[in-house]
Amino acid sequence: MISSPTLLAAAEVAPAHGVGSLAWLLFVLPGASAAILFLVGRRANAWGHLLGCLSVLGAFAVGVALFLQSLGAAPEQRSTELKLFSWIAVSSLHVDFGLRLDPLSLTFVLLITGVGSLIHIYSIGYMSHDEGRRRFFAQLNLFVAAMLLLVLGNNFVMLYLGWEGVGLASYLLIGFYQNRPSAATAAKKAFLMNRVGDVGLALAIFLIWQHLGTVQYTEVFARVGELGSGTTLAICVLLLLGACGKSGQFPLQAWLPDAMEGPTPVSALIHAATMVTAGVYLVARCNPIYNVSADGRLIVALIGTITLVIGAIIGCAYDDIKKVLAYSTVSQIGYMMLGVGLGPAGYALGLMHLLTHGFFKAGLFLGAGSVMHGMNDNVDMRHYGGLWRHMPVTAVTFGLGYLALIGFPFLSGYYSKDAIIEAAAAQPGWRGVLMGGLAMLAAGLTAFYMTRLVCMTFFGEKRWKDLKSPDGKEYHPHESPAVMTLPMVLLAFGSVGAGAFFFFDERLATWLAPTVGELQEQHGHAVLSHSTVANGTLVLSALGVVVAYLLIGRRAVPVERPEPVSLPVRAARKDLYANAINEALIARPGTWLTRALVFVDNKGVDGLVNGIAALLGGTSGRMRRFQTGFVRSYAMTMLGGGVLLIAALMAVRFGIQ
Repeated sequence: MISSPTLLAAAEVAPAHGVGSLAWLLFVLPGASAAILFLVGRRANAWGHLLGCLSVLGAFAVGVALFLQSLGAAPEQRSTELKLFSWIAVSSLHVDFGLRLDPLSLTFVLLITGVGSLIHIYSIGYMSHDEGRRRFFAQLNLFVAAMLLLVLGNNFVMLYLGWEGVGLASYLLIGFYQNRPSAATAAKKAFLMNRVGDVGLALAIFLIWQHLGTVQYTEVFARVGELGSGTTLAICVLLLLGACGKSGQFPLQAWLPDAMEGPTPVSALIHAATMVTAGVYLVARCNPIYNVSADGRLIVALIGTITLVIGAIIGCAYDDIKKVLAYSTVSQIGYMMLGVGLGPAGYALGLMHLLTHGFFKAGLFLGAGSVMHGMNDNVDMRHYGGLWRHMPVTAVTFGLGYLALIGFPFLSGYYSKDAIIEAAAAQPGWRGVLMGGLAMLAAGLTAFYMTRLVCMTFFGEKRWKDLKSPDGKEYHPHESPAVMTLPMVLLAFGSVGAGAFFFFDERLATWLAPTVGELQEQHGHAVLSHSTVANGTLVLSALGVVVAYLLIGRRAVPVERPEPVSLPVRAARKDLYANAINEALIARPGTWLTRALVFVDNKGVDGLVNGIAALLGGTSGRMRRFQTGFVRSYAMTMLGGGVLLIAALMAVRFGIQ
């Protein structure tokens, strides 16, 4: 293992040159495609999907060229910046619209555009009969462009621009089926819960600007030592709040499973290559800040640990194939957050799991979409069974993704997820026992719910034979067209071999070292030994597979879901009451506060303003009565006034009291 730490992330960066000067094409290509498809409208229905795919493929080609150029440079020369124009110049605030090209951003570029391209190609077949296909590809392009802006920006304001763009695109895509109330509700829920996290990120940026007077990564990271420990911890916590919102981490995880209301390719893009990885990217990008705050890192690791357990428990209870995969994503992102929360001992490990997860989870979601495609969009696994005979390519590719996810030896997840568990368990004292033990337990639960999913979907009795879809049609499962299966096959290769490629010779850790520092091994006072953790994780995963096979694989699966009899099952099926807790602690108090403020506004502010207006209006109305318009009235008034004036003067003159 590489042992010496480094903080090259805070070093000076050189201006981009060569291919780097074309880096702006990365987000301009999908962004321009989205604009064209939005503006041209229905006239692009015949070719809009092709333009959408070509734009992302073009961005992927640019990303590969940038990667190869950076790979040929010395490690200390792999961080460059490209200033496009001066964006904000107000007093002492100067923000450039600029890009940062370094190993971290280029890694995300390849993931976003590479996996994103496969999802776009898959979508051609999946959305072939949808009337809104052109609009779908426009929104998908917007999503990719925003995510690329997020990871390429060279300052926190650029990051925030992409951050909000991703939030907008996710709102549009989750609510794509606008005629479904459930989709509209899910989109609104995702949007509002992400706003909570966005407030945290915005406050962190304000604190950085207040104390350092800059938002440029290079300057901020080089001057982290000027911040007080309390300020640094506050920034770390606020950044984490933003990460929790985007990455669906505790306590803001409840929106992520509801995002399944969008088309399945959206689920693959959100859960594998883009939105949910933004939080992990944020913590990894801000590693110089977290490196000087041990408490900040510990909070990140604990939040990741809590989330990975929550996701694994709930994943055991659902029958909706997409929601099982959604909670699997919640859990796996928890592993990534645990990894980056370990600091120099885990940054590279968390990012490695992010990359391997991008392959196998995208393949799993596309496989789920293929199953739905052959089952009239039915998502209930209790209505499946025996599909491997009818969908062999889907079954094999999905199976490889499943094995990679549960950490089957020598597949991708085995190298990335298990490495995080071992690094967590290597922490000294109670931290290693708590975080390592819970991560091992979640690995066993992951093996259980994923084996349950595979058994219910591809094996056992063909429960769909005696059922009809909601529209009255019989089920005729069939393999998906090549435009859908080819991306699944390519992702399956990543599910099998990506982990080993990144792990051996520490290729990924070495590549990322100029940005996140060199990977450090933990030495010292760990309670759990390396061999105990490694063997224990494999045993728990195998036990999860066996238990799932005995309970589901060897028994008949009821078509109708039985009512839960135990409290744990009921709690899991209700998302461990996350929605109820959020409603009780945030939504209802927020509603009451809003009503109180409206009352104060109506009766207080508006009442005062309206009262003054009524007073002036009434007074003027009464005074108008003296303005009759008759000369005789004015003459009588003048005479009366004159008499009173003379009487007053005489009283003063003669001393009459």
